[in-house]
Amino acid sequence: MRYDLAKSGNGLTYEIRNIVTVAKLLEKHGVEICYENIGDPVAKGEIIPDWMKDTIGDIVKNHDLSFAYCSTKGVEEVRQYLADKNNARGGAQITKEDIIFFNGLGDAIARAYSSIRVDARIMLPEPTYSTHLLAEVLHASYPPNTYRMNPYNNWRPDLNELERKVRSSHSVVGILVINPDNPTGYVHTVEDLHRIVEIAKEYELMLVFDEIYHNMVYNGHKTPALADIIGDVPGISMKGISKEYPWPGARCGWMEVYNADKDEQFARFVNAILNQKMSEVCSTTLPQLSIPHIMEHDEYPVYLGERLKHYEKLSNIAYNILKDCPYVVVNRSNGAFYMSVVFNEAVLSDKQKLNIEINEVRNIVEDLTSGRIEMDKRFTYYLLGATGICVVPLTSFFTSTPGFRMTLLEKNVEKFENMVQTLKKKIVEYVESGKQNS
Repeated sequence: MRYDLAKSGNGLTYEIRNIVTVAKLLEKHGVEICYENIGDPVAKGEIIPDWMKDTIGDIVKNHDLSFAYCSTKGVEEVRQYLADKNNARGGAQITKEDIIFFNGLGDAIARAYSSIRVDARIMLPEPTYSTHLLAEVLHASYPPNTYRMNPYNNWRPDLNELERKVRSSHSVVGILVINPDNPTGYVHTVEDLHRIVEIAKEYELMLVFDEIYHNMVYNGHKTPALADIIGDVPGISMKGISKEYPWPGARCGWMEVYNADKDEQFARFVNAILNQKMSEVCSTTLPQLSIPHIMEHDEYPVYLGERLKHYEKLSNIAYNILKDCPYVVVNRSNGAFYMSVVFNEAVLSDKQKLNIEINEVRNIVEDLTSGRIEMDKRFTYYLLGATGICVVPLTSFFTSTPGFRMTLLEKNVEKFENMVQTLKKKIVEYVESGKQNS
């Protein structure tokens, strides 16, 4: 090429999938991998019920329009169904024109952040889900502004810090809330959410709520939807079917836009997102058409309830095993299907190792950890080589707090319990190995 045409980027990687490259390499050398890195229920053994398959099959068989383009914003009758479903809650009222479909929530996130002015920023939770982080940083080419989720207070957000940073930075135009949270499994309280709305109103900000896990709350917790509390503040709720059905391969997500008629600047922002969408014509039709049929099926609430009971069970198993581990802080997950474990301050060092029996695997791990590397990432590589357990380092979710994220998706409860027991044992071995190697 006549010159270097690739955008330089910022050094950020999508570690949730990047670590799979390492895992696949180790698999070739005989390591049996337990994939705890990615939130795909189907890949972890979730059996899609026959009634759901039959429902989707009937749509394909009987509706030729499932093969066609739809409106750019999405299938009109589906958007009307979702608007009616939202309005029945009694909160912020919307029409079908306030809903835009995308090819997965990742597509929605990318288009939303790329429609923001380069010098305008969204406040992100810390740690934050990688897709939001990458999209926000790529649009501005600067590190993000964040407010801390506190692992020493059950992952509750520091709203005093949030307000202080909003007040001092005039470039901040919005606040992101992921509820329930990924990567922590935290479920926001109604009191905190009301305060976030108050902050947005006082400082004339928009709200962006990632609510893809909103119907996946357990352990007796409840949380309101953004529409229930937003009042007249401009905001966007991001939703989808990839986790809830689950149908991640459908790539079907949507935005619900609240109060665009109350703020001209916010309305222009939403229109900029839609203009981007028009260049793509529309999102995939079939998954959209399935939404009313699946969500109104008599078996749907039963099926979802069974899944939530399973996640609750695994959440409590993991918490009860890891809570007494001397080197980490663990909080019970109450939503979504993730748990984040934090290492205590200063317990990690570059002197720590785990025994890896296969020489080729040991050489690969030692090579990967020989240079400058985050301490929790170093642990995840040794854990992967020694046990095959594949978790995601917490620092890859843009936080300086070392730890790791695991999932609650394993269908075999005994296998999951054994995995967590192994995890606890290896945490202790790893930390205490540093005493021998110092």
